[in-house]
Amino acid sequence: MTQLIAGRSLNAWLADYPLLVDLMALREVSWFNPELAPAASALSEVGLSTADIDDAADRLKRFAPYLAAVFPQTRASAGIIESPLVAVGGLQEALGQHFGLPLEGRLFAKLDSELPISGSIKARGGIYEVLAHAESLAIESGLLAPDSDYRELNSAKARDLFSGYSIAVGSTGNLGLSIGIMSAQLGFQVSVHMSSDARSWKKELLRSHGVNVVEYESDYSVAVAAGREQAAGDPHAYFIDDENSTRLFCGYAVAARRFAGQLQALEVRVDAEHPLFVYLPCGVGGGPGGVTFGLKTIFGDDVHCVFAEPTHAPCMLLGVYTGEHERISVGDFGIDGCTAADGLAVGRPSGFVGRRMQHLIDGYFTVTDDELFRLVFQTHQCEGLGIEPSAAAGLPGPWRVLSATDYRQRLRLDDARLARATHVAWFTGGSMVPSDEMTSYRERGAALS
Repeated sequence: MTQLIAGRSLNAWLADYPLLVDLMALREVSWFNPELAPAASALSEVGLSTADIDDAADRLKRFAPYLAAVFPQTRASAGIIESPLVAVGGLQEALGQHFGLPLEGRLFAKLDSELPISGSIKARGGIYEVLAHAESLAIESGLLAPDSDYRELNSAKARDLFSGYSIAVGSTGNLGLSIGIMSAQLGFQVSVHMSSDARSWKKELLRSHGVNVVEYESDYSVAVAAGREQAAGDPHAYFIDDENSTRLFCGYAVAARRFAGQLQALEVRVDAEHPLFVYLPCGVGGGPGGVTFGLKTIFGDDVHCVFAEPTHAPCMLLGVYTGEHERISVGDFGIDGCTAADGLAVGRPSGFVGRRMQHLIDGYFTVTDDELFRLVFQTHQCEGLGIEPSAAAGLPGPWRVLSATDYRQRLRLDDARLARATHVAWFTGGSMVPSDEMTSYRERGAALS
């Protein structure tokens, strides 16, 4: 009996969606969205507004004095969790040689790999959601008032309050780090359910903070389901849902405000004649989806966001391309989900992000693990920056755009406009990686190069 995928045979899928042939063969692909819509109309489909981003930004400001008090690495920024934006001209030239085509315009890197506290983009959404939950509990109990100094949360009384509550999350690694470290600091009982893809050092780091790490031999979706089940029915338990959380999403969206300010400080012009391209590594989709939402509220159609995934786990591309979103997984098509890009090792995408953002994301592409290691090596060699394999996924993006003739014609991205473009690879993690493991990444990349 032929096994059906979402009610259809594999042959029927292949006939209607020919890109599946390359996806199933684990070949690198690029797919630019034929249903991309003007931001003015597509933003209304998200169900959130700039007011929601304002609310998240204001909450982070209220917590800044507390964060500066308990995390010394945030004191120089007065408790604001933010990362540098840097030009990477040496890497741009090297990648031009690597891909056989020089890149005009300018290439920058957004170094969420260096975000304080947990060293990845997850320090945005993950930490924000924990803080939002802590705030609601503290206000409800009378511990905080609207005009309170939030440093009052750095007290035995606050930790005693939070110790009566638990937080759970499923993660491939980096989200677990941000939520585990922040929750433990506040005093919550916290469990991180981690898939088989998660690195051992991330599990050990969490345990060193007093976090309960629950390990699974299965993939990310199983870990998430287990975390959700643990929290269900317990009024003192709070599950952080990486697949569907609007709080996570808004925490990521705040990044766009600060990023826009960094572009302005560097006198980078963004308009129709000076387009902005942002390349975002994608796992389940919450981080890149939230950043894209924020960017679109600021730059509208002048920003083009492109998601990058491993060839072994192209879940968001698969979900949007077929229109099935979270109803199908890469495993349904024989794709194993096993990749060195542990933060992107997700088999089933967020339906929340895929459905609400599908008309705002310009395109998707996949990258092999070997290429990720080469890019890690080149990034260190050219710029002295340390990133993990998943963070390198966006780097081929400018060259995928250059070769996408139909997409460029459709959006009137001629050579002259691209010569004035700004390209940004969003580096999503790396600074927390142990030095011996980072060395092994570079050595593997050097050997492959």
